[in-house]
Amino acid sequence: MRILFTITSLGVGGAERLLVSLADCYVALGHEVTLVYFHGEAELRPSDPKVKICNLEMHRSPLSVINAMWRLRQLIREYKPDVVNSHLVHANILTRLLRVVNPMPRLVSSAHNTNEEGRMRFLAYRLTDRLADMSTNVSDEAVKAFEQQGALRSGRMVTIQNGIDTAALTFVSDARARVLTELSLNEATPLLLAVGRLWEQKDYPNLLRAFSHLAISPELPHLVIVGDGPLRGELVEMAESLGIADRLHFLGLRHDVADLLSACDFYVMSSAWEGLPMVILEAMACQCFVVATDCGGIRSVLGETGFVVPTQNSEALASALERSLQLPSDERKNMGRAARERVVKHFSLKTTAERYLSVYRGDGPIDQKHEQGAE
Repeated sequence: MRILFTITSLGVGGAERLLVSLADCYVALGHEVTLVYFHGEAELRPSDPKVKICNLEMHRSPLSVINAMWRLRQLIREYKPDVVNSHLVHANILTRLLRVVNPMPRLVSSAHNTNEEGRMRFLAYRLTDRLADMSTNVSDEAVKAFEQQGALRSGRMVTIQNGIDTAALTFVSDARARVLTELSLNEATPLLLAVGRLWEQKDYPNLLRAFSHLAISPELPHLVIVGDGPLRGELVEMAESLGIADRLHFLGLRHDVADLLSACDFYVMSSAWEGLPMVILEAMACQCFVVATDCGGIRSVLGETGFVVPTQNSEALASALERSLQLPSDERKNMGRAARERVVKHFSLKTTAERYLSVYRGDGPIDQKHEQGAE
C-alpha cells in the first residue's frame, strides 16, 4: 500500500511521535510511505531512510498557503497514494479542502485531542466533514467531545488508541544515578517528573501550586519539567513567588526522556485536557508510577496502576502526590511493573498500526468492544 501522511509540523509532540513511529512501522511491513509536513523544522524524523519526507514550507501569508497547497497537490498526483492520512487540525482541514480540486482514493483525518481550542476549529471540521472518508481520534472521550461539539456526525469518527514500541522503550537501570548527578541531588531525594509543552493545555500552574504544598521529610521532593513553550517565563516567576524555585528544574527540550522517566520516582501530569497522551504510555513502559488528572482517556489507560484526580484541582493533586510519596518502595515498584505489563498488553505500536491499516482499507467500523484498553 502507498500511504501519504500529512501533518501540521514535526515538532516534539505526542501526535508527531506516533506518526514517525507509524511511518517506520509501515515501511518495515513493506508499505511505501511519504510524510509531508506543512511548516517548521523537523525536530522528529523517521529512523528508516525509506520514508520520504517533504516540508511544504508554509507560512501565515495567503500566498504561502496557496503555494503549499499547490505543492501538496503535485505530490499527491505524482505519488498516487492508496490512502492519505492527515494528522492535527491544520493538516486535517487543509488536506480535506485540497480534495475539492484533487482526487484522493481515500482520505482519513486523525485528531489527537478532546479540545481543538476554539469553536471556529470545530466549525471547520463540521463544514469539511464530508470531504473525509473517515476520521479517527485517540480515545472514546475525545470522539464524544467532537460529536458533542458538532464537529461531525455520530459514527463518522472511530477510536484508535495510541501505541508505543515497548521493546525500544523500557526501564534504564543506571539512569537515576546519571540524572541525580546532573541535578546535583542525592539518592534519597524524591524526584517528580512532568513532560510536555509549556502552554495552557498542560496546566502547569496547577502542578506548581500542588507541588508547593508538599512537605515530606526527611527529604523535600524535587520537580523536573521537560519541555518548552510560551509560558516558561510566567512559570519561572510563579515558582519563585511560591518559594519552590530551588526545588524546580526546567530542563527544556530533551531527547533522553526514557532515562528521565527511569530516573524519577513519579510521573505527574496536570493537564486541563488531553486526548490520550503518549507520554503516559511511555512513563508506564518505563515502570513509572503515574499521578494524573482525569481528562481524555487517561483513566482507562492507567487502570489501577496509578492515581487519577480531577482536573484544575491543586488540592486534590497535592493530596495524591502526598499519598504517592508515602507509598512503600516495594508497593510503588510493583505498581510500576504492573503499569508496564498493561502497556505491553493493550497499547503496542503493532496493534495501533494494524487498526489504522484497517481504516485505510475501509474494512468497516472498528468494534469498540475490542478497544486496546478494554477490560
